[in-house]
Amino acid sequence: MKAGIVGLPNVGKSTLFNCLSNAKAQSANFPFCTIEPNIGVVNVPDPRINKLEELVKPERVQMATVDIVDIAGLVKGASKGEGLGNQFLGNIRECNAIIHVLRCFDNDNIVHVDGNVNPIRDKETIDIELQLKDLETVEKRLEKVNRAAKTGNKEAQTEKALLDRIREALLQAKSARTIVPQGNDEEVLMESFQLITAKPVLYVCNVDENSAVNGNKYVDQVRELVKDEDAEVIILSVGAEADITELESYEERQVFLEDMGLTEPGASVLIRAAYKLLKQQTYFTAGVKEVRAWTINIGSTAPQAAGVIHTDFEKGFIRAEVISYEDYVQYGSEAKAKEAGKFKVEGKEYIVKDGDVMHFRFNV
Repeated sequence: MKAGIVGLPNVGKSTLFNCLSNAKAQSANFPFCTIEPNIGVVNVPDPRINKLEELVKPERVQMATVDIVDIAGLVKGASKGEGLGNQFLGNIRECNAIIHVLRCFDNDNIVHVDGNVNPIRDKETIDIELQLKDLETVEKRLEKVNRAAKTGNKEAQTEKALLDRIREALLQAKSARTIVPQGNDEEVLMESFQLITAKPVLYVCNVDENSAVNGNKYVDQVRELVKDEDAEVIILSVGAEADITELESYEERQVFLEDMGLTEPGASVLIRAAYKLLKQQTYFTAGVKEVRAWTINIGSTAPQAAGVIHTDFEKGFIRAEVISYEDYVQYGSEAKAKEAGKFKVEGKEYIVKDGDVMHFRFNV
């Protein structure tokens, strides 16, 4: 599962990517400095794993990760191939969620591709290009489906009805994610269309250092604009985050954050938000060899969770042994949680909860 960072050129995408991944995507003051998408595998900050490490004292610790993709800046006309349009659209289509970076700071030394700072216009520029590309996809699909629907084919009629609703939304400059699928058939169809504007989105307002805590007039404009979108808005001073990553020690970074009025780096908040946006959650395995956070889709069953460790665990699944994170921490160890009756044995139907500490029994 991947989240792609998108935005106009020079809004801070590559600098943000570098902060998140400590990779060194080229970050320069001109458009299209990121031509190939850069992929960073980023640890998901989770204080729970630190607590488990403290209790278990394992030989090693492995955190959950999320893939972040830095994608070339988009410009007007991208849907028709302008700039790096086709490449941009292909790269974003391969992502599961969108992190949309909006420039919300004034700085005469950093060129804006449209001449002045206006996050509302910038958002609309990208939205329109993505909607135009989806409209092209929908209309091509409708050409094929219309013929089958006229013959009375029920599946084709279901698909046509959904495509017509999506097309109408796109023509009104609304994204495909505003269309709620009716029933399982439409959900499956919606997934199969692979529409760019159907992907969940998170807005990142890139502000100056002084606005990192409370935002500014630009952030207020963005919040007002997206209030009906069911999308989260995060404030981040990407320049300050870049400075923080340059500091050598944890203590120095904490002092810097305190001076800004923050309790943790904004990058940590963003990574957790991206993880949530991708509908991911975490379960843990905890032993003296290793304490590890495993990533699963929300709603996964115990066998599916076991399969993340090894496919044999899922194939030969017998049962899962589960202690909730809260109980594990309250009693201080697996043995004491068992003594207190907090150890559960679950079967194939069990839906894993975020934070479960688990062992699997299997036989292949």
